[in-house]
Amino acid sequence: MTTQRDGTPVLITEAQQSYEDQLATRKRKYMLMMSLRIPCLVAAAACYQIPWLAIGLVLLSVPLPWMAVLIANDRPPRKAEKVNRFRRVRDDTAIESKQHPVIEG
Repeated sequence: MTTQRDGTPVLITEAQQSYEDQLATRKRKYMLMMSLRIPCLVAAAACYQIPWLAIGLVLLSVPLPWMAVLIANDRPPRKAEKVNRFRRVRDDTAIESKQHPVIEG
C-alpha cells in the first residue's frame, strides 16, 4: 500500500478551530444567504404575472437577512467533554458502628 503526502499536516488534537477559521466560515455562510435574497427578489419581479408565486418568493426573501445574521453570529457548538467528577462511595464501615464499652472511673 503506497500513500502520497500532499504536505498538509495531520490533525492530532481535538482542539477547536481557530477564531479566524470560525470567522471565515461564518462570513461564507452569511454571504451565501445574503446572495440568495437578490435572486429571490428578481425571480419575484419576473413572476409578477403569477401573483401567488411572486408573493411566495418575496415572503421567502424577507427573513433571509435575519436568519443570515443569526447564523453568522452563532459560534459552533462546543464539543461534549466527559467531565471527571468525584463520586463519593457510601461506605458504612468508614465510621465504626459497633458498641464501645464505657469505663467510668
